[in-house]
Amino acid sequence: MKKILIALCLTTLVTACSDNEVGDVSLGMFTTQDIKLNILKDEIVSGVTCHIASIEENLSFSDPSDSSISCRQTGEITTDMIAKIDKSKSGEVVFKKSKSIFFKTMKIRRIFDAENQTLMYVSYSTKVTSGSFKHSLSTVPLWGTKAYVEPAQAH
Repeated sequence: MKKILIALCLTTLVTACSDNEVGDVSLGMFTTQDIKLNILKDEIVSGVTCHIASIEENLSFSDPSDSSISCRQTGEITTDMIAKIDKSKSGEVVFKKSKSIFFKTMKIRRIFDAENQTLMYVSYSTKVTSGSFKHSLSTVPLWGTKAYVEPAQAH
């Protein structure tokens, strides 16, 4: 019984309303699932804002893996910002959120496409669901920003 109480408390903490939540859409009267809309400001590239929509279920030990992401330029993006990011092919995790007490996590990873001068943000689940890893992609082109590098100079 003590383990069940601890698990319930952990679940409540994990699904509690966060300060980055900007919307909450009920999926109906006969379900405990809601679509939570969260905002993510990239800490390094502060001119990028992402909105993430994901399903969360009250009183559940595991939220569904489905999520979607949309990122846009909402401020200045500079060459100094781009110089600070991880430019490897796997990029870097800029956000993560527990979706289950059973080690399922939703992560947002930033990857830089130097050839096309574009920031890519991919949202994904770390656990296989229905035979696949759930994921979503959004891109932010650097064209028109101070960070844009002409193609001949990009290499």
